[in-house]
Amino acid sequence: MNAFDTFVNPPYKYTLIPFWFLNDDLDETELIRQIDDFAAHGVYGFIPHARMGLPKSIGFMSDRWLHFTKICVDRAARNGMVVVLYDEGMYPSGSCAGQVVAANPRFATRCLARREKGTLGDDELLVAENERFLYVNRPSNGHIRGVHFGTDDGEPGAPASADLLNRDAMAAFRHLVLDGHYDTLKEHFGKTIIGVFTDEPDLLGRGHDGGVRPWTWEFESYLEHYLGYDMRPHCAALFDRDHPDHDRRVHDFFRAVNARLEEVYYAPYGKWCEDHGIALTGHPAGPDDIGMLRHFQIPGQDVVWRYVEPLDEKSIEGAQSTMAKCSWSAQVHFGRSRNANECFGAYGWNFTEDEMWWVTNWLLVRGVNMLFPHAFYYSIRGSRRDERPPDVGPNNVWWDRYNEYADYCRRLCWLLAEGELVCDTLILGTPTSLPWRAARALFEAQRDFLYLDTKTLRSAKIGETAIRVGSAAYSAVVIDGPGFADAETFRLLQPMIDGGRVIAYVDPLPEVPHLAPDASHLVAVLDEIAPRDVRITPPNAHLRFIHVRHDSRHYYLFANEGQETIEGRLEVSARGAGEWWDPRAAGVVDGAPADRIALAPYETRVLSVGG
Repeated sequence: MNAFDTFVNPPYKYTLIPFWFLNDDLDETELIRQIDDFAAHGVYGFIPHARMGLPKSIGFMSDRWLHFTKICVDRAARNGMVVVLYDEGMYPSGSCAGQVVAANPRFATRCLARREKGTLGDDELLVAENERFLYVNRPSNGHIRGVHFGTDDGEPGAPASADLLNRDAMAAFRHLVLDGHYDTLKEHFGKTIIGVFTDEPDLLGRGHDGGVRPWTWEFESYLEHYLGYDMRPHCAALFDRDHPDHDRRVHDFFRAVNARLEEVYYAPYGKWCEDHGIALTGHPAGPDDIGMLRHFQIPGQDVVWRYVEPLDEKSIEGAQSTMAKCSWSAQVHFGRSRNANECFGAYGWNFTEDEMWWVTNWLLVRGVNMLFPHAFYYSIRGSRRDERPPDVGPNNVWWDRYNEYADYCRRLCWLLAEGELVCDTLILGTPTSLPWRAARALFEAQRDFLYLDTKTLRSAKIGETAIRVGSAAYSAVVIDGPGFADAETFRLLQPMIDGGRVIAYVDPLPEVPHLAPDASHLVAVLDEIAPRDVRITPPNAHLRFIHVRHDSRHYYLFANEGQETIEGRLEVSARGAGEWWDPRAAGVVDGAPADRIALAPYETRVLSVGG
């Protein structure tokens, strides 16, 4: 089969994999009917997700829950579909619907709290004190959302959240959820079951007490070992914003917290998945938590709550605008084959079909190649229809024409996942923060980039003309502000600095001679370092692109994120005969010259170039 034929009808593994809200009394016949209906509409996978509205007779990880899950997975296997398991009874992950804490109350989320001096409570342990305050280790009183009515946020039955920094608690969580699924479904692991989804683990739990810091048993010893000094005399600096040492101690504290979270939650979880032939996927709590993604076999993020919308500055400004490049960068730099996004959750019933296409293209043109639509509802009976809507599948007006959308997504996910990225620029970030100012400037000038965090930089090969991270090589580095580089970072980057290939953006950095004070200067400096991959005349700030190579052939995915048609002369660096492909119609665009681009609002095209 040639490349175009595969593009038209790619393998099922590139399918959409929607969250499937199992949110009512479950029936075997109805489960099978819905799964078959998914396949009939071009959807060859799903995530079975225990959700608000399940009857109390079907508790998460109960025998009945596993019975119905097995029915679903067996049917998926029969249909040649894929399944990603979900690791929690609602969310956030790590508590097994309160069962971790029920097994041992010491496994509840803990916090460091400050209060006036007085007698310690029954579940309080003194960590430090000064002339005015006690600093105590106590429960955070956090919870997660439950799956039965009466167990949601603020309700008395909300399940207790578990301590993600406690090794024993997280071992119990993995045993209850991962081993529990494996014992029932082991014949499908690594075949129909391709992964398990973990969802924004929360260190303190939802609804936790205010003004506290994450903590766990004997954490003061861990902090001293990790930081090389005793944090207890500095507790006041963690709470007082006007303390002269506040910034330093808070930075150190959360650096240690994140290290502990990696050690206790993410690393063992990723190892379990690797050992059992599946992928850890899902996403951490922050949209730019790129460091945690090194433990994911399929790194991911989520675009929910209208974090990104058409024709809105949010799509290119703020922390949420970095999420798609975050997971794509993690895929490339951590040597993974896919990256994912949980998309559309809580966009509301006013979410339109045009908006769905636009957000989808926003993700794809930034490199996301596995899509988890949120969500398909098993039931919209009663209040279920308004629990984090919309249903973006069977219970929406577009379901009858969903095949076109599903096939489109499968084509472009295949194109991106099977391709090798062509890109020459890095924007530097930290493991928990990625800048967006320089990113916006490069998006609007059609200069592609990836993010590289400072921890991963330590394992890169750095010379005067290039940084090599795994199989990828980059000729320029942009530092978007002083918070994204420390003395060690500058020391590592010195060969590139000496070669004139490191650029400070907006904010001067004494260690970096090259300053680009604004977007036009940044693009001009990069143009001097490396030739443009894409140039459009006249320029257009709403055009986005991504360039991947399949063997000797090159593919450029272009997207129009604006509300006006884009037309102009197009130059690309790839050489050879070119033709335009329409991913929505699955056809070649007859008569369209390769050196001209014409894109209607919200439209995409693929330029195929090769010998």
